This record gives sequence, structure tokens and C-alpha cells, in this order.
Amino acid sequence: MDNDLIVKETWLKRNWKWSIPAAIVFIFILGLLLTSNSQENITDIVQAYSDNSLYEKAIEKANSNKRILQTIGIIQPIDKLAILEGNAVYTNSNNSVELSVRIKGDKGIGKLDITADKVGKKWRYKKIIMRNKNPKEEIVVLNEF
Repeated sequence: MDNDLIVKETWLKRNWKWSIPAAIVFIFILGLLLTSNSQENITDIVQAYSDNSLYEKAIEKANSNKRILQTIGIIQPIDKLAILEGNAVYTNSNNSVELSVRIKGDKGIGKLDITADKVGKKWRYKKIIMRNKNPKEEIVVLNEF
């Protein structure tokens, strides 16, 4: 019986095929998060995430539109993941917002674009538009521009 030494490879040598690309992707994502625009966007999305009345009242108004009811049906309450996937931009000391969020009705899905100003503690909607891919159309619920 030989007493040869068995040389064991290092962790990096065994796992380089997935660890190096993962590290590069991690550094890229970290760089994106550290840019000023990304930080503002993340802050805006978090603010929209916490402001339920902003999108609940908009959905209420959209559900009163006959064309929306025909196209995607009654819009269900927005889940928190849809808000995180969406886009929110606050301006005017966080008293104005432009929000785009995925919506789901009992007949289909779409996007709801909302533009609103905060007056006191309530949102005054300037624009509510539902965008749909199938059939491709925009349904204007409200447009006060």
C-alpha cells in the first residue's frame, strides 16, 4: 500500500465556472443600485409600495369604466409584487407622482398608468390610463391635462 498524498483542489478551482460569472453579475447589480437614478427610483417604488390609497382609488375609478370591464374585467387589488415590478416617479417634494403598475382583471392583464397630485392627505388624479396588449389599446379613464 502506497502512502501517496492526495492533493485536493481549492474551492475556487472546483467552482470557478459558476462563481466568477455570479460575482461579475453581483458587482454589476451593485453598481446599478449605487447610481443616483437607481437610488431615487428604489425610494419612489418603496414609497408607492407603502401608499395603498394611491392605487386603490385609481382602481376604483378604472373599474367604473365600461370598456375596461369589457376588455380585462374587474381589476383585482394590486399585489405588492406588481408595485415592485412597476415604475414610480415622485416629484414636487413627494406630492406628485407618475406610476405605472401591472394590473390583473378576471378576463386579462394590463398596465395602469397613474398621474396624481397629493392635496392634503388625498390624491387628486390627473390621468388614469389602462394599457392592454391583447388587443393593443389604451383606455383613458381620466385625463385632465
